[in-house]
Formats: sequence, C-alpha cells, structure tokens
Amino acid sequence: MLVSARSFAEYRAMFALTDRDLGPGRRILDCPAGAASFVAEAGLRGIDAVAADREYAVHRAELGMLVERETRFKRERLVRETADFARSWYTDADDLIRQWSVNAQLFRADIAARPERYVAAALPELPFTDGSFDLVLSSHLVFSYGNRMGEQFQRAALLELARVARWEVRIFPVVVYDTGERYRGLGRLREELADAGIGSRVEQVAYEFQPGGDEMLVLTCAGYRAPARSPSRAGAVDPVRWRHRESTGEGSGAA
Repeated sequence: MLVSARSFAEYRAMFALTDRDLGPGRRILDCPAGAASFVAEAGLRGIDAVAADREYAVHRAELGMLVERETRFKRERLVRETADFARSWYTDADDLIRQWSVNAQLFRADIAARPERYVAAALPELPFTDGSFDLVLSSHLVFSYGNRMGEQFQRAALLELARVARWEVRIFPVVVYDTGERYRGLGRLREELADAGIGSRVEQVAYEFQPGGDEMLVLTCAGYRAPARSPSRAGAVDPVRWRHRESTGEGSGAA
C-alpha cells in the first residue's frame, strides 16, 4: 500500500468539488489524507479543512519526506503498474513522482505550521463527535483495497464516515486497485446503508487514472442518526478547535 500525495486540483476533479462545496462555512474532512496537499492548499484559500491519517501518529514529522523517497524507490514498480493507466493527469511514472514530490513538500510545510489540522486517526473509528464536518472526502482506501480489507471493514468505515458528516460523504474510486473492477459488494453495502437511513448514489467524475476508476460513491447523511456509541467511545471530542464555533456557538449548516 503506497501512501499518496495528491493535490488540491486532483481532489477537485476526483470528488467533483464545486465552489459551493468549498464555500464559506463549510467544514471538510480528508480521511485518510496521507501526504496529500489538499488541506495545505485549502488553507491558503481560506477553506476550513482537516486531515486524518494513521501515519500521523508514527511518521508525523517525516511522512512527506518518506513519501518522496518511497515513490522514487518504487519507480520501476510504478512504471509496470501504471503502464495502461490514463495519461490525462500524469504523463508517465516520472511525472507522477515529480507531482507527488511537490505536493508532499506542501504537506510537510503545512503540518509543521498548522499541526492542529492533522489528526492521527484511522478508520473505522475516528476521534470526532457526530456531525463534526459538512463534507467528508475519502480516497483510495475503502474500495481500492476492498479485496484485502474485507466487507466488515468497508461497512464499518462507511458508517463511521457517515457518522461524522452532516451533509455528504464522497468516496473515490469504487474500483479495486488490484483488479481494476468495481467492488463486487458495492450494491449490497448500499442496500445496508439505505436500511440505516443513509442514501447513496454512484456518480461519474471528470478524473481517471486507473482504467475504469472514474466514479465516486456519494452518501447523503442529513437524515442519518448514528446509534449510541459504546462507553469507551462516547466521550470523544473534536481534537480541532473550530474558530467559527468559538464565535457563533455552533456553526452554519450545509444548505
């Protein structure tokens, strides 16, 4: 499993993010974020975004540098594995390495300057209270490694992402990395989510790197109420202090 370092522009394309999605009052979570520069670049645009990833607990200060080194070390593997991938975003493996290195450098600078925006956490249990974010983004994990994680993990991860979202969750892509096929249990998971009060739809996006990987799953969470949490998790609090909550008490909802 390769830790990625994708850019703000890629996130906009992968998740079909509009100016409204990124507008004032929105709170956005990127999970798992890896060494992506989305939160760093979002901050420069005045967007309230937070990154969560398990690697921040172990390799916090050095993750960006490790990603740069790892992608260069695995160049030949990347050449082989991406030989038939679309070239609309990266011209070749060397271009991917170059872009990820630039993004990782932005990540390194931002996690040092704004450490509170980078929370050590991993699915399927996140240290955020219910409805902490308007929009939650999750790329290249839940379905990408679906044949390794197992459906129990997917189910728990999707429910947890929905729990912390007030409006929507967007998961990209819905294909398995090893096979390039759409995750076979997707329909069954969507039915279970519907039974829990979570609507869903599959949308095509204007982004494709892995062949066939141009769709995202969108979960609508406005009507979802998560079950009561276990005593060990019930006391969770947001590890990020929201400036707008300090002044308004609660923050605006998603229209």
